[in-house]
Amino acid sequence: MLYSPAKLFWLFLSCIVLFVNYNNSGFVTAANSIGLNYGLLGNNLPPPSTVINLFKSLNVTKIRIFNPNTEVLNALRGRREFQVMVGVRDEELDHLKSNEENVREWFKNNIEPYLADVNIAFITVGNEVIPGNYGDFVLPVMRSLTNLVKSRNLPISISTVVAMKNLAQSYPPSNGTFTSLGRKQLVPVLQLLSQTRTPILVNIYPYFAYAEDPKSIRLDYATFDARTVVVQDRQLGYSNLFDAIFDAFVWAMEKEGVKGLPMVVSETGWPSAGNGSLTTPDIAGTYNRNFVQHIRSGKGTPKRPNNGMDGYIFATFNENKKPAGVEQNFGLYNPSDMKPIYKLF
Repeated sequence: MLYSPAKLFWLFLSCIVLFVNYNNSGFVTAANSIGLNYGLLGNNLPPPSTVINLFKSLNVTKIRIFNPNTEVLNALRGRREFQVMVGVRDEELDHLKSNEENVREWFKNNIEPYLADVNIAFITVGNEVIPGNYGDFVLPVMRSLTNLVKSRNLPISISTVVAMKNLAQSYPPSNGTFTSLGRKQLVPVLQLLSQTRTPILVNIYPYFAYAEDPKSIRLDYATFDARTVVVQDRQLGYSNLFDAIFDAFVWAMEKEGVKGLPMVVSETGWPSAGNGSLTTPDIAGTYNRNFVQHIRSGKGTPKRPNNGMDGYIFATFNENKKPAGVEQNFGLYNPSDMKPIYKLF
């Protein structure tokens, strides 16, 4: 079969952007890539077209947006080098869980218009709603969306984003177990993801664990700067808190019979202000630079060594409509002038 030069170009580009590796369970996972969360809770943010050009200049090709924002998606038209993760708003889950027709209507209005020229790789059903009041709505919406994209043979993965509040225990990592509500709402979702061979998306923030107990947790352990093992867990040694949290979630999944399920780190980061000496540009820059290096190394975690993962840093900009304090200060850039708060890439 002969391909046009344009077709050959896109095939070549896809081989680069969609590089994958196969783990022992046969799941397909994207390997060692860094993405950025593109939040929009600010009244002084630059226009989306400018932001997309920023991502291009940084060689960042994975973007997560928290809802199907039309301005952002329109700015991404024709920029298929970017893989986009689009969220379903939490407040829509109650309506969407009712029947598949509601889901089809949502898809028609929010995703369908962009299929031809935007590379939508993931749809995320809810952001940190498990465990919680919306948690029971996630599974039926995921099933409906999975059925829809499968019926149309669309290369879109359906998953959800969860926080570590699902863990009842996490120390040491081998003690990782889910809360009772986490087990009820999350485990069926994990089982569905195992069936569809799709990663679970997890938000991991060593900052919050460190800020809660800075006397007991070493800063170098929290920021990937420790050079020796800090926590020994059976035969596994941990020199950073991120790996320990990640593996605690893996242990919890395995105790529920879910083994080999890939995890994409949908959020991590460190605020550069808002909590005194714990949140400086220097510390934030250290954490995020080390995180990028950790992901790109492909070395994985002690429990999953040499197992590539994707990681998304939170967030692109400081967002002034978020709650005051650290929540407004996770950004890599000041939105007013787009200057970096510290050097990352």
